[in-house]
Amino acid sequence: MSTYKYFLVALGVIILDQTVKLLVHFNMEMNNAGEINVIGDWFRLHYLLNPGMAFGIRWENEYGKFALTIFRLAAMVGIGFYLHSLVKKGAPKGLLVCMALILGGAIGNVIDSTFYGVFLDNAPIGSPTPWFHGQVIDMLFFPLFEGFFPDWIPWIGGDHFLFFSPVFNIADSSIFMGVLFIMIFQSKYFPKPVSKEIDPEESKSEPLEEKVEDENR
Repeated sequence: MSTYKYFLVALGVIILDQTVKLLVHFNMEMNNAGEINVIGDWFRLHYLLNPGMAFGIRWENEYGKFALTIFRLAAMVGIGFYLHSLVKKGAPKGLLVCMALILGGAIGNVIDSTFYGVFLDNAPIGSPTPWFHGQVIDMLFFPLFEGFFPDWIPWIGGDHFLFFSPVFNIADSSIFMGVLFIMIFQSKYFPKPVSKEIDPEESKSEPLEEKVEDENR
């Protein structure tokens, strides 16, 4: 496979991610009011704006958000060049697909952070500029189960808990899957070079052979 085919994989992730985000933005209300149950109670669409990082992690400082967007842009370029270099080196196809998934996910969230503050007018209140301060649209919510901690547990006894609580998107999922499979198959994707062991007997015999050749001369 040439490089452009792996970039097409990344492009597919970007198109899917942005399509779902825009459908959610234009057709759903935010937060609990617009929540849609997809599969029972444990898979829901929940429209949420995230000014921070993946899986609902947030930045409190708006200038930190700007730095995060710049970092994402730099990482996006770096991942693209790294993917290209891996293709040229003939890296395993599985690794290349994983890097394409990571690249597509990174670009998907960069689009939100860079442009959505202007085009969708969703920059947080108080942002110094809507450019590079767009909030990422999240919608995938898997509250698998919830309940209360037993009273006998110190400090958190009786508190309510929800598993799994983060709300995320297609781009986050793509990045997560790419990283996960690289970790699982790292021994296959990054094999250690095999060092040739020297036979002690051979190393001893070489000087003797050279000496015989010298005497014959």
